[in-house]
Amino acid sequence: MLGVGLFLVAAGMAGAAVGSARVARHEASNAADLGALAGAQRVLEGEGVACAEAARYASANGARMSACTVSGLEIVIRVEVAVSPWPGISGVAAAAARAGPISAS
Repeated sequence: MLGVGLFLVAAGMAGAAVGSARVARHEASNAADLGALAGAQRVLEGEGVACAEAARYASANGARMSACTVSGLEIVIRVEVAVSPWPGISGVAAAAARAGPISAS
């Protein structure tokens, strides 16, 4: 009985860790998307302004912007969200997003 109980507790902890990592990945993806869209609105004002706006939106969504590049009217950002599934164990969930005009081929 004790073995079954320990197995169930371990399975629950593993499920919680996987759930925590998935939530962090979704948070990173959302923050990257919103940051890229915000930066794209300001891309005509220059790379510095666009990247600052993207970083502001990413930060407001719980992420840290790790990279930002502007090429023409297109902005690409990378963000990171800290994830800690268990005490003493930490990691990072990363995501990237691009925003800009649609090009017709």
